[in-house]
Amino acid sequence: MESNVPEVIYQILDEAISEEEVEPKSDIPQTLQDFMADIKQTTPDAKAFALKLRQMVLLLEQRTRKAKIQEYLYRHVASSSIPKHLHCLALKLANEHSNNAAARLQLPSADLVPTLVDNSYFHFVLASDNVLAVSVVAKSLIKNALHPRKFVLHIITDRKTYAPMQAWFSLHPLAPAVIEVKALHQFDWLSKGKVPVLEAMEKDQRVRSKFRGGSSATVAKNYTEKPQVIAAKLQALSPKYNSLMNHIRIHLPELFPSLNKVVFLDDDIVIQTDLSALWDIDMNGKVNGAVETCRGEDSFVMSKRFKSYLNFSHPLIANNFDPNECAWAYGMNIFDLEAWRKTNITLTYYHWLEQNLKSDLSLWQLGTLPPGLIAFHGQVHVIDPFWHMLGLGYQDNTTLSDAETAGVIHFNGRAKPWLDIAFPQLRPLWAKYIGFSDKFIKGCHIRVY
Repeated sequence: MESNVPEVIYQILDEAISEEEVEPKSDIPQTLQDFMADIKQTTPDAKAFALKLRQMVLLLEQRTRKAKIQEYLYRHVASSSIPKHLHCLALKLANEHSNNAAARLQLPSADLVPTLVDNSYFHFVLASDNVLAVSVVAKSLIKNALHPRKFVLHIITDRKTYAPMQAWFSLHPLAPAVIEVKALHQFDWLSKGKVPVLEAMEKDQRVRSKFRGGSSATVAKNYTEKPQVIAAKLQALSPKYNSLMNHIRIHLPELFPSLNKVVFLDDDIVIQTDLSALWDIDMNGKVNGAVETCRGEDSFVMSKRFKSYLNFSHPLIANNFDPNECAWAYGMNIFDLEAWRKTNITLTYYHWLEQNLKSDLSLWQLGTLPPGLIAFHGQVHVIDPFWHMLGLGYQDNTTLSDAETAGVIHFNGRAKPWLDIAFPQLRPLWAKYIGFSDKFIKGCHIRVY
């Protein structure tokens, strides 16, 4: 054979993949056996051999990619739906709220109301419409607290979930900690007209149509994109990212005007240590204490930079930000509200939301982290990764022993621990905070899978 055969083969295999190449063709060998039979029959030269090999590899690669993406798409649908047992729990608690005065207690009781604005307490904020998830966060927070009587948890929910949420915490108190349950409509500041951009997002049919066609568009958009990247984009299309509930954290200074510092928690986390130590962290005048997501052993979860979330092909983004700047995570954040009130963070957030709507969502896809990265730009104090371990809803290669060493674990991703698609080796870390003998839990057949 010619001496330059390897170079010819390498050159052919190394060429960029064209869209035409990924179109299915009937003459491409389907198996290695077919490939070898074809080679023996035609005895091609090096170039023809390399082209045939390239076609077959691309075919098999596309089949594998399609199967993987199909799996991620099914997981996206599963994670975006409301499981029957969660719907059941909300209905049973709403019924209890209507029929049992003990399920309608004022939370907190009148004598504890002053603690809600007392800065000598440790204040935590959680916004969610998922009663079961909130119950786990609350219980894990209080059970691991060294001084639970100094903990105040402010639970914000929507109108439809207020009764079930109030019923749960009325009947399942976490004394001596203080629990407040409040619906969005009960905040005077958050009256109609105060959040015009978010109202526009909820009403704008263009954004809605983007969401409805989003899954298919995301899957078909790029024929060379890695399935894991597409999975992350599908996650950003979750309905929660287009709701006021998920944007509520940007209003913390207005919602809690008397508080100096709060820790904001997502509903898909589990706390495994005492979080009062977060108040000892010197934020150096910054507003947002967060864990970075560009450094770490996990090459997917911990490899996020601004270019992972923002579209740097758009001049508005390219002219204002560094694509390689390290990203950070929502889920467990320390917010210095005193420092925040001296900035224009909230206005910046709104400005960029408007810009994204005006540009037909071309600055970033749906999601709250991209505008957060922009709004808090230059105002983030990096905290130790111990305080926030990410990716338990994305990666099944996280071991139980690794997860147990973190102060807070975050099931960000599709595989939420309350779903059938959760990773079984990690679910016990979440499930141990559920009382499976409770009548509401048993009545809705909520169990360890």
